[in-house]
Amino acid sequence: MLLQDIFSEFKSNKSIDLPTMVRVLEDVFRTLIKKKYGSDENFDVIVNAQKGDLELWRVREIVPDGEVTDDRAQVSISEALAIDDDYEIGEECYEQLFLADFGRRAIMAARQTLISRIMELEKDEMYKAYVEREGDLIVGEVHQILKRELLILDDVTGTELVMPRNEMIKGDFFRKGDMVRGIIRKVEMKNNNPVVIISRTDSSFLEKLLEQEVPEIEDGLIVVKNIVRMPGERAKVAVESYDDRIDPVGACVGMKGSRIHGIVRELKNENIDIVNFTNNVQLFIQRALTPAKVSSMALDEEKKRASVYLDPDQVSLAIGKGGTNIKLASRLTGFEIDVFRNTDEMEIDDVDLDEFKDELDTWVVDTLKNIGCDSARSVLKLSRSELLRRTDLEEETVDEILKVLRAEFAEEEE
Repeated sequence: MLLQDIFSEFKSNKSIDLPTMVRVLEDVFRTLIKKKYGSDENFDVIVNAQKGDLELWRVREIVPDGEVTDDRAQVSISEALAIDDDYEIGEECYEQLFLADFGRRAIMAARQTLISRIMELEKDEMYKAYVEREGDLIVGEVHQILKRELLILDDVTGTELVMPRNEMIKGDFFRKGDMVRGIIRKVEMKNNNPVVIISRTDSSFLEKLLEQEVPEIEDGLIVVKNIVRMPGERAKVAVESYDDRIDPVGACVGMKGSRIHGIVRELKNENIDIVNFTNNVQLFIQRALTPAKVSSMALDEEKKRASVYLDPDQVSLAIGKGGTNIKLASRLTGFEIDVFRNTDEMEIDDVDLDEFKDELDTWVVDTLKNIGCDSARSVLKLSRSELLRRTDLEEETVDEILKVLRAEFAEEEE
């Protein structure tokens, strides 16, 4: 009964292939033999894992009585005849062993060793299987909701996966039993156990969703060149078509937005800008700053910096809420983008920000220019809260800026 239990435990594990199963069983029983006889050299272990059969045979050369010099490799003729009366000197004697011969304690120890080996194999197989699938889209059921993570059961294998809170999109809310989609971001070993990390914030998740919705991407006619995201807020995708007859942006958006709408809903209304990729850097930056319209641009390719000039009503569009648009455009193109207001002439009583570099640090002036403010009055037109939000400057710094700029005009009025 004990042997049947051992085999059934092995059979219940579908992830371990039969040759591996047989090899492990042989190893365990050879270890059992070594402990009892000191060596397994003259023993045959025959395993039929499918039927649950095991045969152990001791093989020794038959020698005349009194001439046994190595009882591990030799057996006397009289002892051999006791096993089978057809044996003769010089032949090999096959003696079958039974598990009962080893004692219950030894068998229980072998069983524990076998279970341990099975568990190690399970872990190895799971690790290998999921490492090969890193970056793949996966669907699972929310199994348990913890403070810092969700435990998700793979819909195909039933394996438990982990989705940390920081890999979830802002606005994600799941209940136990809900189906959730994500990508396999990485597989790591923790305390000798494989842990599969699932992500919904990784750029690859958006790419896989596009592949699923846009057949031209899956077929290789359209290539996703780059994706940058602020999960749950905004994303920018650069695409290129290898077929001149296909408009890559139109194909990704679909008729009346049919293809992109499902992705936007999955990403909790994340605003997705899809633009045509081009090797023309200026044109690519213009497209990356969509929905803003750029008037002119100066590039410093060596420093990877672009000075972009826009009409006053386009500046806020270029920057976006909380600076999301300009930050994503910079990441998409690889250029640091500075935004400037396009003014034909400065107000007569206005002052260029560069005039204040004696009172304000250069990096502070540059920060203000990056949000489209290149003169004193353009800064003062913004509220204190707006400056804090758009520049990420400390409160004390913003207060100092306003103090210096207001003082300039107060002196003029006096």
